[in-house]
Amino acid sequence: MKTIDELLAGGVAGKRVFVRADLNVPLSGTTITDDGRIRAVQPTVEKLAAAGARVVVASHLGRPKGAPDPAFSLAPAAARLGELIGADVAFATDTVGESARATVAALTDGKVAVIENLRFNPGETSKDDAERGAFADQLAKLADVYVGDGFGAVHRKHASVFDLPARLPHAAGDLIATEVGVLKKLTEDVERPYAVVLGGSKVSDKLGVIDHLLERADRILIGGGMAYTFLKAQGHEVGSSLLQEDQIPAVLEYLKRAEEKGVEFVLPVDVVVSAQFPDLGTKAPTEHRTVAADAIPAGFMGLDNGPETNKLYASKLADAVTVFWNGPMGVFEHPDYAEGTRAVAQALVDSQGFSVVGGGDSAAAVRILGFDENAFGHISTGGGASLEYLEGKTLPGLAALED
Repeated sequence: MKTIDELLAGGVAGKRVFVRADLNVPLSGTTITDDGRIRAVQPTVEKLAAAGARVVVASHLGRPKGAPDPAFSLAPAAARLGELIGADVAFATDTVGESARATVAALTDGKVAVIENLRFNPGETSKDDAERGAFADQLAKLADVYVGDGFGAVHRKHASVFDLPARLPHAAGDLIATEVGVLKKLTEDVERPYAVVLGGSKVSDKLGVIDHLLERADRILIGGGMAYTFLKAQGHEVGSSLLQEDQIPAVLEYLKRAEEKGVEFVLPVDVVVSAQFPDLGTKAPTEHRTVAADAIPAGFMGLDNGPETNKLYASKLADAVTVFWNGPMGVFEHPDYAEGTRAVAQALVDSQGFSVVGGGDSAAAVRILGFDENAFGHISTGGGASLEYLEGKTLPGLAALED
């Protein structure tokens, strides 16, 4: 795929460059609680503006129902982007309507605008090719060149990700180039030992990546809500912990395959449990205790890895040359259940290997728990996209950027 540097070599001064970014940031009202994705696209925006392009930034945010919804407006993200680049960023209050057309028309060389949430238009996410294409046609009228740099959306066959690049000269932004380069290190000629840490709530979300990584990883560490399905599959009682009973046959098959291939599967040996789920709003202290992973009492749910598990996982990561981590080890948003996630993050920081934090909640946890992002080899901006790449799937947004 063509790089942004190749694009710049051909000259972009005076051209309207449509940058499909990923500004899908978490909001509390209109306050951005984690601006990592905006900072990730900042270098591409600055590079284009410095070259004299008229930069039109577009993104989705959240899951609006194909119509305007103030709760999902990109206005806060546009304001934050302006703060980061140190320049005024114009904001269009629609996607392809009068405001977008006027805002883009008013841009001068080196200036930046953000158009409103793409998902306010039903054509963005439509499964109907014609409807999606019609929206892409309208978006194409706003630009002369397309730059794909929203890695967090490249696994979606959406108008701005898949259909629009076919209508304009296109290139990959620096963020996508970096993300793909990192993921290749996790799938091609991997340096070993290669350890994978998977957490999060549902086993079903990770089945594909486990299947693919069983052919590549040396050890796989499991935590978070998904661990309890593995523990149940081994015959242990898990109380009222999160459980996907229908996934037990698949889990048993993976455990069998891992043993046959010599891949080490590491599960919690102790967990922190409580009789009720914590209040993540007030973060009030809860009654909790640590029990052996095979002795979770009835009526109690596992909410984090215990201290012995934290030590075990740190030891399994200490000698790893390559580490991929996706998914928290517990309910890290509450201080009573953050230690498992903190321990994995610290183990990656302490490791001498190349560590990749696979986006989503893991990336948010790293920042929320106060870690220096530069202490990790790479923090991905796309959890779902990273996982699908590691599953070996073709990602529509990457395929669209190929010449």
